[in-house]
Amino acid sequence: MPDFDFTASARRSIEMERDAVHSLLERLDEGFVKACDALLSCTGRIVVTGMGKSGHIGKKIAATLASTGSPAFFVHPGEASHGDMGMITRQDVVIALSNSGNTAEVVTLLPLLKRLGVPLISITGNPDSVLAKAALANLHTGVEQEACPLNLAPTSSTTTALVMGDALAIALLEARGFSAEDFAFSHPGGTLGRRLLLLVDDIMHDGERMPMVTPQTSLRDALLEMTRKGLGLTGITDQQGRLAGIFTDGDLRRTLDQNLDIHTSSISLVMTPQCKTVSQGALAAEALKIMEDAKINGLFVVDPDGRPVGALNMHDLLRAGVV
Repeated sequence: MPDFDFTASARRSIEMERDAVHSLLERLDEGFVKACDALLSCTGRIVVTGMGKSGHIGKKIAATLASTGSPAFFVHPGEASHGDMGMITRQDVVIALSNSGNTAEVVTLLPLLKRLGVPLISITGNPDSVLAKAALANLHTGVEQEACPLNLAPTSSTTTALVMGDALAIALLEARGFSAEDFAFSHPGGTLGRRLLLLVDDIMHDGERMPMVTPQTSLRDALLEMTRKGLGLTGITDQQGRLAGIFTDGDLRRTLDQNLDIHTSSISLVMTPQCKTVSQGALAAEALKIMEDAKINGLFVVDPDGRPVGALNMHDLLRAGVV
């Protein structure tokens, strides 16, 4: 089909699904509020179920709910009829998806759910269906036409169901006051989790690995300390053990222009006093921001008394996945 206009076909599908989603705005009524109230007051788990393409959408909705503060999981309706009903308790709320609202495997579960007294929320394309009428609240996601030109393959209808599920999840998220930190706890392996949960204490070089000299140390010995520890910097502490300054690779390049004798000149002559630091127990993301704002590649971690307890550089943050 060399003359087929693929982009025109794609544009038509996208426009049809866009219009279908837009129509949902008019259907946000008391039923949606009732559904949110039931889900928010759930003391158990939110159980999502659906067959076929509705099942695929249901799995995504369950995953979105679970990652945004509303514990949820998916149960296949066919498996529920053969033992998995035991996964549903009286404390749960069920969300059932079916475009027709008459899917046999889902409808079969209705008497069992009623017997348990489990609140049922339906997401259907037919508000007059068996499933919709049995539900505490029905969320109408029906479409006039699927994006499929045969009006057969679930396309626009699955999109509207997915968007309605997202709307539920986000409404609950906002009502719970769910924060970015809460989200990170659900995604500890992801970039956001690393940025929000990792502490400087977890990645800093401490103890013998921390480059440190005194103000009287010669520039030569300070350079040797920097070389041994490999962080491109060294700290300078005063008699009380507080951080008095820092000397970095950048400071070294500037020092070379001064023609100082590295054997007799003390590090206190060329160090940077009042240097940037980060507090012990701070988030690694905070250390990253300090470095980016100050355009530096490393800094020291200090305790409440200003004593250095560790050091880190941009490479440490890169290895930890914070950057």
